[in-house]
Amino acid sequence: MEKIAIEGSPKTPTISFETDKGFLEIKGRSIPENSIEFYKPLVDALEKYASKPQSATNVNIQLEYFNTSSSKCILDVFKKLEAIHKGGSAVTINWHYEEDDEDMLEAGEDYQAIINVPFKMIQME
Repeated sequence: MEKIAIEGSPKTPTISFETDKGFLEIKGRSIPENSIEFYKPLVDALEKYASKPQSATNVNIQLEYFNTSSSKCILDVFKKLEAIHKGGSAVTINWHYEEDDEDMLEAGEDYQAIINVPFKMIQME
């Protein structure tokens, strides 16, 4: 399977999905013009990956900010990861947030309550 590498911009996060290593990273700001279109390649890749995932998949989420439409797309990504997890492959989501960013911590906790995948809350300085 091919890797996904989407270069970040002031409005879109950097996305790196190394399917051969079972590693996904989403980093930066997520306020794209069209969130569904922006996240579609990743959601499609996760769909393919789910048929033959690595034994462990590690996910690093390190967002400074995301808008409402992005939050729905991020949830779609997490739902694909949840399906992989339910299929017997270990999935861990590392949710990084700034020390003083209560909103980002709460957002991570909200996702954690919805998605049945191990979440680690990681505070950054």
